[in-house]
Amino acid sequence: MINYISTRGGGSPQSFEDVLLSGLAPGGGLYVPETFPALDLAALKGKSYNEIALAVMYPFVEGSIPRDDFAAMIDRAYATFRHDETVPLHPLGDNLYIMEQFYGPTIAFKDVALQLLGRLFDYVLKKRGERVTIVGATSGDTGSAAIEGCRHSDQLDIFILHPDGRVSDVQRKQMTTINADNVYNIALDGSFDDCQNMVKAMFNDTQFRGDMNLSAVNSINWARIMAQIVYYVTTALELGAPEVQPTYIVPTGNFGNVFAAYCARKMGLPIKLVVATNENDILTRFFESGEMKASGVKPTNTPSMDIEISSNFERYLFDLLGRDSAALSELMMQFKVRGAFAVSDEKITQARQDFTAFRASEEEVLATIKTTFESTGYCLDPHTAVGVKVAHDLMDTIAGPIVALATAHPSKFPDAVEQATGTRPALPDHLSDLFDKDEIMTTQPNTLKTVQDFVRKHSKINSKSAT
Repeated sequence: MINYISTRGGGSPQSFEDVLLSGLAPGGGLYVPETFPALDLAALKGKSYNEIALAVMYPFVEGSIPRDDFAAMIDRAYATFRHDETVPLHPLGDNLYIMEQFYGPTIAFKDVALQLLGRLFDYVLKKRGERVTIVGATSGDTGSAAIEGCRHSDQLDIFILHPDGRVSDVQRKQMTTINADNVYNIALDGSFDDCQNMVKAMFNDTQFRGDMNLSAVNSINWARIMAQIVYYVTTALELGAPEVQPTYIVPTGNFGNVFAAYCARKMGLPIKLVVATNENDILTRFFESGEMKASGVKPTNTPSMDIEISSNFERYLFDLLGRDSAALSELMMQFKVRGAFAVSDEKITQARQDFTAFRASEEEVLATIKTTFESTGYCLDPHTAVGVKVAHDLMDTIAGPIVALATAHPSKFPDAVEQATGTRPALPDHLSDLFDKDEIMTTQPNTLKTVQDFVRKHSKINSKSAT
């Protein structure tokens, strides 16, 4: 049975069940497995997505959930997807493949984890006879996927913060048109980083956290990362792993998706990893210089990547520092106080062996959407275009198949696609009436007490039921 420890130390190792419900570790750390299980790649060849998902994830939940119950959860989660392979590969030519992650209910990659996470919450909470209050921050896609995964549960209330005016109309409507008595959308006056910081502040408020029995759906919750490991395994096997070593180019802002790939590699999957950022390039600058330095967030045509504080990078940094929680805590404090920290030359050399990193500008995103559409007829969403642009730049330097992750359907960002191609992508049939629905949300200032008061007022939990 695998237990979990905090990146910032302290406390005893936790079970999967406890980590699932707590989300953030005490003291602001993130939970990581004490050890990683080894993949038996030969035994997984030829298996279905759900069979591979069970084999990859069950060691992480063993001791908390019986195997048959977990298998049933996986089957129910991925029955909601509109493709038999769940996350298929689409060849784009020149040894380049697109990993299509948009066949779930909200047409973005977050569905892969959050359709499962909602079922995990429901299972564990019913077993315990408990209720939780979920608070989450979204740059666009996590919110709708979390709401879709959790809205049918009688065991929780979910509050999602998004940066007011900084998500696409489709992303916002997917969140705010859900009419459920346990769903609350908050448009925060600020950036995604402000939303994320507020969620962390709520978790770090011990009294509030206890009163509300807080839990998390953001990728600070280990279960999100766990579920995302699977599609790297399924696609790598399809491309010939372990005999073939694919390179994955991952558009990222919060580092969760690419960290899941890193975990797959720790489990024995032979893959290379490329971080692809937009003009908010704090991650790329780190791998270039060894310094993590805040410089402000610029709104771009890839809004889901308009992030400066990459929460999941802490999990990787913990490994990079030899799992030294004191050293990690010191760097996190430096970043909080000074907005910057640096690692040694030895550590950045090691980091560059784990990842390479590149960026794409807004103009390059539009050009990539345009040229790809004109040459192949394939329509990219702008975030996917970041990865494809980097893939083309690296094509001559990489041996073996290259996989760029398509993190969202192009219809989630129709303005950018239309600007690039002259064609406005249509929403899939199951979302065709999205703009006919009424929206339900509240706008709040970037003030912790105001948002906490809103949560207290609307959550069905109280301090008695939380204890």
